[in-house]
Amino acid sequence: MSTDLQQIFPHCLKQLSDELIRKLEKMSPSPEDFPAFLHSLSIAERAEYLPDLAAIELACHRLKSSPADVPYKVVSSLVNPNLELIPVGWQPLLELIAGTDLEPEAASQFILLWRPPHGCQIKQAVASPGDLLALKMITEQLDPVTVAKEHNQPVGFVDKLIEKAVTKGLILAPQSKLHRRHSGFLIPPETPEKFLLAEAFTLQWHITHRCDLNCLHCYDRSLQTDVSLEQGIVVLDQMRDFCLRHHVYGQVSFSGGNPFLHPHFFALYQAARERNLSLAILGNPVSEDQLNKLLAIEKPVFYQVSLEGLQPHNDHIRGKGNFASVLNFLELLKNKKIYSMVMLTLTQDNMDQVLPLAELLRDRVDLFTYNRLSMVGEGANLESPRSADYHTFVREYLLACQQNPIMAMKDNLINIERENQAQGLFGGCTGFGCGAAFNFFSLLPNGQVDACRKFPSPIGDINHQSLEEIYYSAPARAYRKGSDACNSCHLRPVCGGCLAVTYGCGLNPLSAVDPSCFIE
Repeated sequence: MSTDLQQIFPHCLKQLSDELIRKLEKMSPSPEDFPAFLHSLSIAERAEYLPDLAAIELACHRLKSSPADVPYKVVSSLVNPNLELIPVGWQPLLELIAGTDLEPEAASQFILLWRPPHGCQIKQAVASPGDLLALKMITEQLDPVTVAKEHNQPVGFVDKLIEKAVTKGLILAPQSKLHRRHSGFLIPPETPEKFLLAEAFTLQWHITHRCDLNCLHCYDRSLQTDVSLEQGIVVLDQMRDFCLRHHVYGQVSFSGGNPFLHPHFFALYQAARERNLSLAILGNPVSEDQLNKLLAIEKPVFYQVSLEGLQPHNDHIRGKGNFASVLNFLELLKNKKIYSMVMLTLTQDNMDQVLPLAELLRDRVDLFTYNRLSMVGEGANLESPRSADYHTFVREYLLACQQNPIMAMKDNLINIERENQAQGLFGGCTGFGCGAAFNFFSLLPNGQVDACRKFPSPIGDINHQSLEEIYYSAPARAYRKGSDACNSCHLRPVCGGCLAVTYGCGLNPLSAVDPSCFIE
């Protein structure tokens, strides 16, 4: 018998009788003819499932010995050229190949064998109905909306199937169109691609200005009418369309005010889920009943609440009893297994409370971080951290991060000190330094779109423009480029300062340096 047959079909051959082995040695079939040889045998001579098992082993050999060329980039989604789809009439054959001692039973299914892009290990799985539908849609170029209607499902159900198939490597998808090379600033040649190419786009959606708090640093207390349910659906359709056209994952971070005070919040939340948009909450503590209602639709990827320091200072800023309310709510989030985040607005007055608060929250929250105050709206009555004091604070914060796993880095200027300490750079505020109008927008109840919620930075109006038109508008391009003062800085892709802080200090955010910048 040829060495090829022994190497390619070890599981089939060990189930053949000595007589059949001798017959094989005389015939010496090629590997491609071996499954047909098994078919030619009577059921008395071999197990019924052996031809199917041979088809799987042969396909695996093809992938190992002569994988197809996989394009580095594709312009439209296509099925992985290294995917083998094998119809079989028995199961569980993959477990049999893995060495499990099971007796296969008759059952029609499809086996998937594939080599993922940029990978060398061959993967195998039984194709799910979702896998098959996703492959059919891409192969036949079917319209997701039409397919969703045929299956009586929301379109997001179909989008999710394709997304999962892409994640597995069954389908190749085009690269994200959101790249920093289009942002207008010089990119240092050594900048890692992970700081340049955005795989996701976030819409921070303030669906209402109603709020059950009256914080002293609130950026905007203007009276605005809640977004209507009808307009909200239009927004979500546009968000889905924008993300599909730009080949990015979409996230909607519901905020306000308190988004739960919107009369149609749960309907909007449901509609976002039905469009395969990732869901998050930036809000205040709510009741367990409200949280359960949320979970009945979809668990958010995170729920973010705020604290401004220890109890006396926090309750001075956010209202009496808020500190205890947040701590109780964090316990509720933990019980519900919802990823929790606490955000602090850093001012000159609360810097000394950040590390003690982080210790208090160590076992209560999944992530704790801060933003520097933008002296806008009510926040103009407070003071942002002074540059020298802030530099000292950053050193202390980085040291504490090494001992407290919940502490995260967000502020762009932290990268200056991380470089000083040879700790390596992180992605900054949005993963791309200042990501204003790059990988996120802020949408107000009245339809105004801002590059960043922390200061007036209008770039369009969703009532009269599409998200795509707004993204490529001149104002959006200007904010995406950031401050001209940062153009020559080697940290620009992961920094750019904070435009909102610069604005709050009375400076032009598109031409001035962040006042707290301490780079030498």
